[in-house]
Amino acid sequence: MTGARRIENLALTTAGVAAAFAWVFPLYWALATSLRSEKRVVGEEAGLFPDEFNLAAYIDALFNTQIARWYFNSIGTSLIITGLVIVSGMMCAYAISQMRFPGRRLLYGIVLASFMIPAQALIVSQFILMNDLGLVNTWAGIILPQLIVPIVIIVYKQFFDAVPLEMREAVVLDGGGEYTLLFRLYLPLNWGITTALAIITFIGAWNSFLWPFLIVTTEDMMTVPVGITQVTDVFGVKYARLMAVALLAAMPVALAYLIFQRRVTEAVMISSGIKG
Repeated sequence: MTGARRIENLALTTAGVAAAFAWVFPLYWALATSLRSEKRVVGEEAGLFPDEFNLAAYIDALFNTQIARWYFNSIGTSLIITGLVIVSGMMCAYAISQMRFPGRRLLYGIVLASFMIPAQALIVSQFILMNDLGLVNTWAGIILPQLIVPIVIIVYKQFFDAVPLEMREAVVLDGGGEYTLLFRLYLPLNWGITTALAIITFIGAWNSFLWPFLIVTTEDMMTVPVGITQVTDVFGVKYARLMAVALLAAMPVALAYLIFQRRVTEAVMISSGIKG
């Protein structure tokens, strides 16, 4: 290895370590802050390194806020959104890919076009519709507008198109109908893709903030990302408690990523390939 190549590798390594440190430091600082007393957080003695192990902020967050209710709302709505998005997206993709009907290409064109429309552009009309239907401050109001995930349809269609025609013909000759083809042939062949899409859809639904923030006005119906904005105090901001609530809110998604890291990475690569 030449001297110039070594210098280049050293520079890249140094830049990578610096970038990783810059990314990790806010998380480290949030954890260190959450483990201190409120007095020490704002005091001059608070240093860069952990100097106290105080769980008062976590106890306060767990028992003096509605975070348990926010967890329940987030888990419930995220699971429903994930299930409905995967099932409806899979069935729509199968129809576009494998069934022949008038307007099939037009329908797929609409799906592709909707993929290019930012969700923020639809918020006003969606809110008016949910309000007219009486769905403000309800799970249905949170869930319904988040079911528009065209990337799921696009990914499924690509994989359904790649299934050999001979396999489909064999099932049809055995008397299998469309539902048999979808759930007994195409779905088992794409379990990996289904799992990856389900995980990334769940994480997206869990992290969703803007729409739940607009459609929910009562604290007991808030999801975790919205609820943590309500953790304030009449005497000012309690930084330790705020950091504790933020870390508790991020914990489920962080655990899901650590457990299903390969699937999440696969889904991100698939989505990036589609967007590219």
